[in-house]
Amino acid sequence: MLRLVWRTVRTLMVLLVLMLLPIGMSALSRGVPDVPWHAATREPTGQAPDPATERRAVIQVYAAPAFGWRGIVGVHPWIAVKRTGADRWQRWEVLGWGGGRVVSDRMTPDAEWFGSRPQLLVDLRGGAEVEALIDRIEAAVAGYPYDGRYAIFPGPNSNTFVAHVGRAVPELGLDLPANAVGKNWLPWTAPVARAPSGGGVMVNFGGWAGLLLAPEEGVEVTLFGLSAGVDFQPLDLRLPGVGGVR
Repeated sequence: MLRLVWRTVRTLMVLLVLMLLPIGMSALSRGVPDVPWHAATREPTGQAPDPATERRAVIQVYAAPAFGWRGIVGVHPWIAVKRTGADRWQRWEVLGWGGGRVVSDRMTPDAEWFGSRPQLLVDLRGGAEVEALIDRIEAAVAGYPYDGRYAIFPGPNSNTFVAHVGRAVPELGLDLPANAVGKNWLPWTAPVARAPSGGGVMVNFGGWAGLLLAPEEGVEVTLFGLSAGVDFQPLDLRLPGVGGVR
């Protein structure tokens, strides 16, 4: 019995080391910003169309490395929408310093996240069909069940929020990167759900351990709150800290 326990512990330790290696790579390549958060740029990046010229409805989802040391490990995502003919965008996200509350319109839709350029994950444009998706996004935002609850690690956090919206609106085809820590978080009392993309299935125990199988994300294992796996469409190695490697 003791031998079995020791083998299990040893295997888990090896897996933890393998999970931490990509984070070390991320630390070496990224480093930590040498400016305070309030001095870091939050300027638009030009990825969101100007409402004056793009009159169609638009849905965009972004993710950018978190500020400071957190960016070595994970990203911060948000959702931005513009209705048909509207002259302004609306943006939703969850902020830790806001007590984990859902907030809107704190920045422009495509702004740098305190010095980090965001990656555009979803970009849908169209007429009535996109308008209908915006209605459902608004309903999902209003129905986020963990509003006011926040934990950087392992969740619920900003990634948990965007994953919640992705499940509610699978037409987005949302594929959050592996370093979106908290995206696979589920409460201990409800450990089974659809993947954040809205397809497939995942089992997760409080964000600490789990397994995800879905067309968008591929196969992903969560261990000690960190996620790694393989995406087959297209082929992409999913790693903690790094996100994806094609």
